[in-house]
Amino acid sequence: MAVIDRLLAPDSAFQQRFFFLAKRFVAGETGRAAMDAIAALNAEGFSATLDFLGEDVTERGAARATRDEYFRLLEAIAARGVESNVSVKLTAMGLLVDEDVAFENAAAVCAAARANADPFVRIDMEGSAVVDATLRVHARLREAGHDNVGIVLQAYLKRTPADIESAIASQTRVRLCKGAYNEPPEIALKEMPEIRRAYLRYAESLLVRGTYPGIATHDERLIAAVRQFTGEHGIAKDRFEFQMLYGIRPELQRALVAAGYRVRIYVPYGTHWAGYFYRRIMERKENALFVLGSLLKR
Repeated sequence: MAVIDRLLAPDSAFQQRFFFLAKRFVAGETGRAAMDAIAALNAEGFSATLDFLGEDVTERGAARATRDEYFRLLEAIAARGVESNVSVKLTAMGLLVDEDVAFENAAAVCAAARANADPFVRIDMEGSAVVDATLRVHARLREAGHDNVGIVLQAYLKRTPADIESAIASQTRVRLCKGAYNEPPEIALKEMPEIRRAYLRYAESLLVRGTYPGIATHDERLIAAVRQFTGEHGIAKDRFEFQMLYGIRPELQRALVAAGYRVRIYVPYGTHWAGYFYRRIMERKENALFVLGSLLKR
């Protein structure tokens, strides 16, 4: 792991020489590049959520630096007038230092976001080791009056049915995804047909009883099933949104917009792109094959 960590470091030779591998999926290394990417997406009818890349911070100073970057990011969103909110990872906000540090930094971002046209802040979900802590911090944010914050739930985790019900009861906005981490079978479903069935069950619950869910998937079978379900149950297109990753299946993204659906693109940027590319896209075999297929369709 030390070799991998070194390769993925922002100042590594790999990082400097091989950005071309990830540039279709990462908006760039600067906030300005991210703003340009979002402006282009907005022109095509998409909204966005912007993520400053970085995670597994172990020092308070680095966590504060991430918080401060989000302050600048929120100001840039307002100044450019782009249609975007933000997503944050709590391990980048200091979760591995102390839960209180992550809470304080995330609360400051939620407070700052209220000045924007879209004040929403999404707390990203990470690996199973920090799921409980992430949900605790999210709950504390809501209890502290930050009603502009929501969470991500992963369909492949066996704990997710209870988390879905809790989110529905608290009227929490949920982004539902399949799950991108390579988790053990004791805690996660492993077979894709089973994951798809679970995803669709949770999506249906959120669409009927939840609060403006984000249906985050590139799986055309799931998207078709959601479209059929919402049509049959009279669920209006403005009661939910599809969410997809920057650079993944752009033709499908455009087709959904053309059909009148709301589509939000998750736009990552920053110098920690190598870690994102490896851990989020290449860590699981299914993700790697999906990305390779997307590259071949360019």
